[in-house]
Amino acid sequence: MTVIVVSNRVARAKSDEPVAGGLAAALIPMVQNSGAIWVGSSGQTCDNIQSKDCFTEIEALGTGALATVDMPTKHYRGYYEGFANSALWPALHSRPDLIQVGSEDYASYREINAFMARALLRFSDPDAVYWVQDYHFLALGAEMRRLQISRPIGFFLHTPWADRRTMTAVPQHADLVQAMLAYDLIGFQTDEDRQNFEDYLQCELGLSTYDGAVTSSRGLTHLATFPIGIDVDEFSDRATKASTRTEVARLRGSLQGAKLVLGVDRLDYSKGLANRMRAFDRMLELEPQLKRGVSLLQVAVPTRGNIRAYRDLKDELASLVGEINGRHGEVDWIPIRYLNKSFSQLTLAGFYRAAHVGLVTPLQDGMNLVAKEYVAAQNPFDPGVLVLSEFAGAAKQLGAALLVNPHDIEGMARQIAAALAMGLEERRERWHAMVAKLRCSSIQDWFADFLRVLSETRRAPARLATARAAAAPVLLELAGRSAQRH
Repeated sequence: MTVIVVSNRVARAKSDEPVAGGLAAALIPMVQNSGAIWVGSSGQTCDNIQSKDCFTEIEALGTGALATVDMPTKHYRGYYEGFANSALWPALHSRPDLIQVGSEDYASYREINAFMARALLRFSDPDAVYWVQDYHFLALGAEMRRLQISRPIGFFLHTPWADRRTMTAVPQHADLVQAMLAYDLIGFQTDEDRQNFEDYLQCELGLSTYDGAVTSSRGLTHLATFPIGIDVDEFSDRATKASTRTEVARLRGSLQGAKLVLGVDRLDYSKGLANRMRAFDRMLELEPQLKRGVSLLQVAVPTRGNIRAYRDLKDELASLVGEINGRHGEVDWIPIRYLNKSFSQLTLAGFYRAAHVGLVTPLQDGMNLVAKEYVAAQNPFDPGVLVLSEFAGAAKQLGAALLVNPHDIEGMARQIAAALAMGLEERRERWHAMVAKLRCSSIQDWFADFLRVLSETRRAPARLATARAAAAPVLLELAGRSAQRH
């Protein structure tokens, strides 16, 4: 079986270079070790490009390979900055107020999906299995079927899937979801995301789910939950090695005995950065004795700077940090160290290990691998404390963290203070519980489980017949209602 993994961008595997995003960090080791071919954009665009000529580079990555493609200049911006990140991203993260979309952007989104489908013909193989990643390619499966690609095609959504009413704020929602049903398997991070999708199918399209599958005009689509994980041992080893790196040693030395609270995020409105800083500010007001004894290091990696919502957020955070530091800071100490830059995975692992508190408080997140990486990076004999948003997918597995409501500034402030004051025995107990959860749901398990289920969707004729038989009365009833209306 040849596995073809498809995403908007691919990433290289150099641990001493920055890696943008949890998807890239998760897929690199899997492609290296599985022999998969990872296909994505090169980051470059080209005029008048033909799909068959679009591959700029195919290079080895362990036992697998990376294949990058140039995208059509005419449509890439409308696809990426337009529909994907100004319509889908805010909707999926429950921010319908930030949705900005036009018909041209949606047309470009569909054009890029169709372009990638044609590019994938290069890898058509009797043994091929296709695994499409994330919201950039919701319609790719439908475009592949249009080209008569009949091999199994799976899709995994790394973001949340919002509630039905939020998703209907995207004008083209019905067309998109109907296109998604061309996939044989759709995977979600949490049961809640999957249930939201099932609710959408029922209420908006009149389609019911039976035994984990839905029958539509496109055939049978299986729906399942696959929480993405990490390689705990690999990340722990990385953190241990990184503790001697220059940047990590400089960080430790600069603290002068103070405790470190750490946040690492893309600069995105879904991450709850402003509320996090307000909570740290409030903690210093509630616990003034902590001043000079603790600092917050917030790494906020710039992203999507051409989109207004991101520029506005950057300005807001810079202003907020200035206000808080001006209020509490002294000539030789500031409460918040705020960095708009990226670091390598190796350096970040060292930062995680140095931090007494990991602060992961998104307003909404599909999983959030930073939370898992922070836990894996800790010293087992003297672990730090994870403060985690209850609205991150990781909270479903890491219940031993200090869970917070990211909208509750006072509550977050008190939990950060509690984390700083927590004794060694309780810290160890919570850490052992979380590590045990991570080991039961590793990145290797995620990769293997999804591909196993995808393969089984084509080898289960009995389940197919059962699901169709169960769906038939409902479909007939809907057809009858439609006939009565007309």
